[in-house]
Parts: sequence; C-alpha cells; structure tokens
Amino acid sequence: MSLYIDPPVWPAHGTVFSHLVSDASLEELHTFAQQAGISGRAFDRDHYDVPEHRYRDLVQRGAAPISGGQLARILAASGMRVTTRERPEKVRKNLFAAWQRLGAAAPAAETAGWAETGQRLLDRWEEPHRSYHAPHHLAAVLRGVGIVERAGELPADLRLSVRLAGWYHDAVYAGEAGRDEEASAQLAQQDLDAVIPGHMVEEVGRLIRLTASHLPENDDAAGAALVDADLEILGRDPAVYRRYVAQVRADYSHVSDADFAHGRAQVLQRLLSVPSLFHTRTGYARWEAAARRNVEGELVQLQSGERPWRP
Repeated sequence: MSLYIDPPVWPAHGTVFSHLVSDASLEELHTFAQQAGISGRAFDRDHYDVPEHRYRDLVQRGAAPISGGQLARILAASGMRVTTRERPEKVRKNLFAAWQRLGAAAPAAETAGWAETGQRLLDRWEEPHRSYHAPHHLAAVLRGVGIVERAGELPADLRLSVRLAGWYHDAVYAGEAGRDEEASAQLAQQDLDAVIPGHMVEEVGRLIRLTASHLPENDDAAGAALVDADLEILGRDPAVYRRYVAQVRADYSHVSDADFAHGRAQVLQRLLSVPSLFHTRTGYARWEAAARRNVEGELVQLQSGERPWRP
C-alpha cells in the first residue's frame, strides 16, 4: 500500500485540511478511505480532503506523512494527478468557448443553433461510459492541432475543417473500432450540412474516417495535422502514458482482459510498423522519440503476459 498525506494546513470550513493520495491507484485510495470511515464526499478527483482531527489516525493506519511539495510530485509522477485544466467543470466551459469561437468562422452558423449543437456535442463527450475518449481528450486534440497550426504546417484554408473534424472524431463512441469513426463522420455531416459548404462537409467526414487508420497520404496536410494531434498522447511523460493506457482499458471494459491484450498488442504492432508515428515535422520533432519508447514498452509488457493497465 502506498498512501501519502501532507500536513493539515489548507484552511476551509473553520478548520484546516490535509490531502490524502495514493501513488498506485484510485482503487487503493478509495479502499483505504472507506476502511478509515472517510466520506466519499471528501474525494476531489485525485485526492481526499481530510480535516485536521483525522491526520494522526490516518498516519497510524498507514498513510505516510510527507510535505505538500513531496505529495504534489508523487501525485504527478503517478500519472493520476488531475490538473486544473483537466477538471470537468473547467474543461466544458473552455471547450464551449472554443466552439463558439469556431462558429464565428463557419459561413452559415447561426448563433443560437450553433450553441445548441455545441452543447449536444459536449453532452456526447461527457457520456458516463467514457474514460479516455472524454472531454480532456477532445481538448488535447484541439491543442495538438493548434501546435501544428502555429508551426505553419496547417494552411489557413484547411483549419476550419480540421478543427471541426477534431470536435467530431469521437463524438460517437461505443468501443467499436471503425464503426465509431463512421458513425461520428455521419453525425458531423448531418450537423454541418447547412452550416459549411458541401465540399467542406465531405472533407470533415473524410478526416474523421482517417482517424481509424491514422495513415494520411504524404501530401495530406489536413489529415497529418489531425492524426498527429490524436496520437499526441503517445508522446507524453511515462506516468501520463500509463494513465492513458488504464483509461483506454476502462473504455473497453466490455472486453475480457485476454481479448483486450490481444487486440491492444495488434494496435501497438501496427503503430510501430510504420517508419514514423507522426506525419508533420512538428509532431515528429516533439513526440516521436517518447512515443516509440512508450509504445514499445507497453508492447513488451503485453507480450510477457503483464497487464500494463493495472497498478
């Protein structure tokens, strides 16, 4: 068991609070909290807030006392830290603002109808069965597109199509590879048919379908920008990558461990079979080396019988 608690110095509700965390799993953290009689209402995304009068008892029960700085570093290294930017209440607000800004560039977007479409779309991304394919992934894809765009690798006339494809690429998510992308493309084309020109509607659908293979043609700047942004997670810090793997496993909870491991290994082998995981110069420079290390490491674990999504 790897539980940690920092000193009770955080003021609220007439007392001061400590933070209780695990560096192994939220399941371990919840079990410890339940056994210690800590209310589930005290859980805040990646930690429990516990009042000063519980501090000594929790230390006696096995939580290691450390400083606030040490706790923050441990939580970050575990891959379970939920940053302010990732918290759902912040993510939805920021994403909706981005959707509204995007509407200003859509030729026939009407303010009311556009806003309603955006809210419905965000409702889809927030469906309770999603773990990785959720709003934080959408936000990451849009940031990735922005990185490629600012590097000068996404011409101005392609930007609206790519961003709309980013918004819709996992709008339908049932854990059925290929079918989800097709259904998402059809939804996008239905929603956008009266908002943007027909050729752009078709392009958005094409880009969404491309995320099933992540293999754009050499001269496909729009496709390269979108798939690189979609795969950017592969090039993150190892702790964040481990969290991503666990979240993807949760998204496929309807599949047995053996079947998921087999399918996941095939996906990783396919990713490693191409000369480059990333197709833009920016993506290759920023994410390629780390992504290959992460993917190769996960594949080795799977081939040795390990289950990398477990703590």
